[in-house]
Amino acid sequence: MHGLQDGKQIKVGVLGATGTVGQRFILLLAEHPFFVIHALGASSRSAGKQYAKAATWKQVKPIPSQAREIVVQECKPEHFSECAIVFSGLDADVAGDIEAAFREAELAVFSNAKNFRRDPHVPLVVPLINTSHLSIISQQQALHSPPLKKGFIVTNANCSTTAVVVPLAALERAFGPIESCMITTMQAISGAGYPGLPSMDILDNVVPYISGEEEKIEWETLKILGGIAEEDGTKSFDMHARHPLRISASCNRVPVIEGHTECVSVRFTRRPPPSPQQVREALQAYTSDAYTLGCPSAPRHAVFVHEEPDRPQPRLDRDFQQGAGVSVGRVRQCRVLDIKFVVMGNNVAIGAATSSIINAEFAVVKGLVQA
Repeated sequence: MHGLQDGKQIKVGVLGATGTVGQRFILLLAEHPFFVIHALGASSRSAGKQYAKAATWKQVKPIPSQAREIVVQECKPEHFSECAIVFSGLDADVAGDIEAAFREAELAVFSNAKNFRRDPHVPLVVPLINTSHLSIISQQQALHSPPLKKGFIVTNANCSTTAVVVPLAALERAFGPIESCMITTMQAISGAGYPGLPSMDILDNVVPYISGEEEKIEWETLKILGGIAEEDGTKSFDMHARHPLRISASCNRVPVIEGHTECVSVRFTRRPPPSPQQVREALQAYTSDAYTLGCPSAPRHAVFVHEEPDRPQPRLDRDFQQGAGVSVGRVRQCRVLDIKFVVMGNNVAIGAATSSIINAEFAVVKGLVQA
């Protein structure tokens, strides 16, 4: 495996290191077998301070020793020149220009921010299902002015999109195209970042609106589940156009700390559709390419199927496999469409930092990162 067989360690940096996603990046990277934290970036308010003094740490584990005394830098490429990979946990209001500058400086950027998800040359990758989209990186580099040799941007999806597309991809692999999909989310408050919602808004309450979230699910799913078309030597994302997919999403914020739960109904193009038992078996059998190729953060079970009638539940299931897979339960017949089920994903793990890390691992395995 490229970059692993020789035991070579790869220096990485984290942008937005003091924020919620940045903190989760640091926890995961501190225990990584070949990524080594080398540089941390944050706002000018934090720059110049040791990380332990700059961060308002809100994780259940203490700050890893590898990061405590690293001096935080401003998010400028010159401070990360020795890194082969940079992970971005930046807020969207600042991520765009900063990530573009890092790409231009020939750094490989794996971003959790939304800014480049709609870019026609940037792959939007949920690493358990569509790592093949990384093939567009060479075109992204070639079309940049001037052309790039090592720099590129890869984004992961919105946290609520990530949870639902994994079982959808598994079902399309087994049974062919899905024609329509209804999704109702119950999203954890950690998805709003820290400090999140005021307690008077969320305690004893459900908020039936999350700005931009429904549009993200409906659009991102098409890019992720679609393929890559090529015409006259130019690649483009086909947005599932060969088999049009209609998606309707309703998003709600609920008083859960971590773990997005989603109720999903699907209609298949195939007639007759698969039975609930066939769907359970297909979901349980699904294995990601990232796991098959030995990416160390990829879960054994991309989809874990519960037989109990009251699972999955965020409090019980969000940390299974360190939150790197998704859990599905209540697979049953739908009287309006074909099949309905419940899916739960850890929004701060596979829905955020873990996805970026597996994307980077896969890029290393495939030789897309030049360490």
